[in-house]
Parts: sequence; structure tokens; C-alpha cells
Amino acid sequence: MSARSPGSGPASAPPDAAASGRSAAGELPARASPEPQTARAVLMIRPAHFGANPETAASNRFQAAQGGTDDAAVAAAAQTELDALAGTLERCGIDVHVLPGRRAPVCPDEVFPNNWFSTHADGTLVRYPMLAPNRRLERRDDLVDALRHAGYAVRRTIDLAGLESRGLFLEGTGSLVLDRAARIAFACASARTSPEAVRVFCERLGYMPVIFDAVDSDGHAIYHTNVMMSVGSRFALVCAAAIRDPDARRRVLDALGRAGKRVIEIGYPQLEAFAGNLLELRGRHGPVIALSQRALGSLEPAHRRALERHGSLAPAPIDTIETFGGGSVRCTLAEIHLPRGG
Repeated sequence: MSARSPGSGPASAPPDAAASGRSAAGELPARASPEPQTARAVLMIRPAHFGANPETAASNRFQAAQGGTDDAAVAAAAQTELDALAGTLERCGIDVHVLPGRRAPVCPDEVFPNNWFSTHADGTLVRYPMLAPNRRLERRDDLVDALRHAGYAVRRTIDLAGLESRGLFLEGTGSLVLDRAARIAFACASARTSPEAVRVFCERLGYMPVIFDAVDSDGHAIYHTNVMMSVGSRFALVCAAAIRDPDARRRVLDALGRAGKRVIEIGYPQLEAFAGNLLELRGRHGPVIALSQRALGSLEPAHRRALERHGSLAPAPIDTIETFGGGSVRCTLAEIHLPRGG
């Protein structure tokens, strides 16, 4: 795998310690070290079969049914949007690695790789348990070889996928919003985010869990935490109104404050336009905040000014992916935090 190119080399299945959620290379230290909050590189997947996924529609109220929309046109539009987003990030000095989608099995949501794996600065790669059966098919055994071919060191794999057999789910950095420096894992409970699975992740990787409930404007559970909040190096953008319980809201805001984050509060209009689904990255000339054009357009002037204090805004139009996938820019980006080398 090289920048904007597919992976190469034979497939190699990561070690499987899924049944227990234990590390394939032994337990992690109880007291994990802080790591940089932002990544210089991301992995994206150019989808082969993008479309509205009927298996996720019940839990994702941001996702629209395609109805009579032409399937081929939707899939082609998603590829065009993904390519344009990758180009926007590259021009900001982000290292972008793109894997081609697979013809089989058919995975309508494979454009969202951050839901099934994450990487960490000590060389750890984590694979996650997914709610929808057809989303479990997105997990690729060629990933480790592709990352190593691109020059990254994968030193251990923690495979949590076996939690699926216990009815426990945790969809990567969709379910988890990580403060990597402060070692805090924020998670709103939902059908896709099981509190017990959050605790397993935190025990294995040395994070403190902050688990809470969050709902949309109609009172339905928000399916992924990264729809309603994002944590950067010095800021946190959050739809605090979605956390209806005052004590839970205070816990989240207090945790962010203790971690030294400047909190930027958005409302439901911004949440519904995916403004919470943004991601800070490290560009060639400083911090870059990647977000969709729809998200940017929803921000009030005060929101925008507050964000611009923390990085250059890098918007991209991904209306098709947002409409039929129910996710936005952050969901398409799996940060690469791995060290370079063998």
C-alpha cells in the first residue's frame, strides 16, 4: 500500500484472540503511556458496492433509503466523493493511503473503515465487533500486510471480534471517541456500542471509560459517539444537548475540561448536518480539521471562528455518502497512528 494506491502482497490473517478480547501478543501494561492525539496519515477504502445498507437502517437514523435511486449512479458518486476527499487531504499535507474495495463479498458500508479497526502509537492494531452481519465482512485479513508494505510497524493485534458471540458490539472509533493523550474513551451507549465492550477495550489499552447516553432531537439513541462529538489536540466539539441527563452531561464536560480541552458546543442543527463528525489531523503546515461541506455550512459564525483557532478547515462535499451511508468525513478516515519501521 502506498499513498493513494492499493495494498499488495499476500493476505495474512492477524492473530485471533477474539473469544476473550485478549491481546494476541500478551497483555498490555496496566498504565499505558499518552500518545499524540492526531495522526499524519489516514487509510481510506474506495468502495466497490456503496449503497444504503438495509442491515444498519434500524440503528442509524441518519441513513436514508435509496428508494428508486439508481444503484450504479449512487455507487459511482460515492467513489467520486471519496477520491475528492482524498485529494483535499493530500493537498493539506496528509499522507493518504487508499485501499480498493473488494468485489466480493458485497459490503455497502466499506467506505467506513474506522468502524472495524484502529491503530495505536505503540504498534497495536485493534479489530472490533460489529452489530450488522454484513458489516463484519468488511474486516480484511490483508490489512496488516498492506500497512507493513507501506512502512508501518504492526507489533501486536488485539482482536475483539469474538465479543459478537456474546451480543457485545463496539464499532471502532465510531463507538469510541478517544482522547489519546489523556487516555480517556468517550462512548455513548447504543445498539452498536455495548458498555461492557467499552470496558474491555479500556482494560486492554489503558483508557478510562466515560460512558453515557445520547439521543437525537426525536429522543432516539445516537448510534455512534463520533456523530455527536470530536476530540482534537486542544479542543472538543460536542452536542452537549444530546446528553439529556444533567449528571452525565456534567461528567463528559468535566472530563474534557480536566484534559485541557476548549469545548465548542454545537446544537441539533449542526449534529444533523454531521458537524460532530469531523477530525483533526496533522498536516504539512499545522493542524487540519477535516469535515464535510454540509457540516461546514451548518456551523454558526462563532463555531467556525472557534474551530479555526485550532486548525485549517478542510471541507469536502460528500453528500451521497452522508445521505445513504449515514456517516460523514470522520467515518471514512481510519487514522494511522502506527510507528514507522519493522
